[in-house]
Amino acid sequence: MPAPVNWFRARLRAGETQIGLWLGLGDPSCAELCAQAGFDWLVIDAEHGPNELRDVLAQLRAIGGGAQPVVRVRDDNRALIKQMLDIGAQTILVPMIESAEQAREAVRSAHYPPVGVRGVGAALARASAYNAIPDYLATADEQICVLLQVESMTAVAALDEILAVDGVDGIFVGPADLAADMGFLGAPGAPEVQDVVSDVLSRIHAAGKAAGILTSDRTLAQGYAEMGVEFLAVGSDVGVLSGGLKALRAAF
Repeated sequence: MPAPVNWFRARLRAGETQIGLWLGLGDPSCAELCAQAGFDWLVIDAEHGPNELRDVLAQLRAIGGGAQPVVRVRDDNRALIKQMLDIGAQTILVPMIESAEQAREAVRSAHYPPVGVRGVGAALARASAYNAIPDYLATADEQICVLLQVESMTAVAALDEILAVDGVDGIFVGPADLAADMGFLGAPGAPEVQDVVSDVLSRIHAAGKAAGILTSDRTLAQGYAEMGVEFLAVGSDVGVLSGGLKALRAAF
């Protein structure tokens, strides 16, 4: 029996646009509710969200088969990536990638030897159903999806080299950090920022990789969808809950 199929990765490779939601609250019940709402993928955010290893584990369990989970780690720490994979994450989003060397090391962290350097210990973990998947070691790498975040002008300058790294499944554009780096803190929708975003998305597609981005601006989101962005996050649990509560209160 092989490792479970990573349908998120399969659909990226097919060029489909998948609509996602960011999970920043760190709550399993909220993750479970969002998984039932029909989104294709959900990001468990361990960079900016209050999520440690067991918090991520609880949300992976809560999401179940309701959506495809993506775990954003806090950085390209090799040991942490290994642990996230061992608890069952199959898609890892690594922030703040600024060079091809960083990209290569992130890919190596996510794969077993000889391709990578992921430590072999999944027999003890959820990833292999606690050793109930006999072919896990032989098949796991085929289902691992590595997404890298480009979110600075340094990264934009190195984008072509990053895109050329084997094992990179997709590039996620971080518009908030990119805007800040360009001098537009808090204004990712600024025309100057969007010009760079559009250029980056086009370059990602030209290299044959999947492109991703997050925005709560519906006009921007529609534009990104029309550009063929393959993994498009259109909001967050925080934003949806806050907006819904405010709208409900305003109605009365």
